[in-house]
Amino acid sequence: MACFCAALPAVGLDRGSVAPTVVFEVDTHSVVPADFAGKVIYLDFWASWCGPCKKSFPWMNAMQAKYGAEGLQIIAVDLDAKSQDGRRFLATFPASFGVVFDPAGTSARAYGVKGMPSSFIIGRDGKVALVHTGFSDASGDDLEESIVTALKANK
Repeated sequence: MACFCAALPAVGLDRGSVAPTVVFEVDTHSVVPADFAGKVIYLDFWASWCGPCKKSFPWMNAMQAKYGAEGLQIIAVDLDAKSQDGRRFLATFPASFGVVFDPAGTSARAYGVKGMPSSFIIGRDGKVALVHTGFSDASGDDLEESIVTALKANK
């Protein structure tokens, strides 16, 4: 899978900001946030060398299974310079949600990613509902609460 991203210049995003438009080229088609209009997007930036990402992937699988029917769509963006590094990670920590590759990091700059993993909950209205860096069991509980809140909003 190759990735081409067109996005806004790097800015720090805050809650309530309109989520930057990014375009991911996946195989022979493009994936853009508008493809998920009306859904809550959990956008996660990760890399194979990220220790907390090893915990976040099983959690994201559980969240996608639990809330997918309610409108949650998880998209994980691999920022590894070599996509084979990300693919090796995925062989050990498989994903039951969308994964795209952005070796140039264009999308991460658009979102102002400062650490790994970094996650953004984008509401049904296209606005950022939460910005979070890192992952632990405790933060997973808080993130789930934020997902539930976003799923209930703007229905």
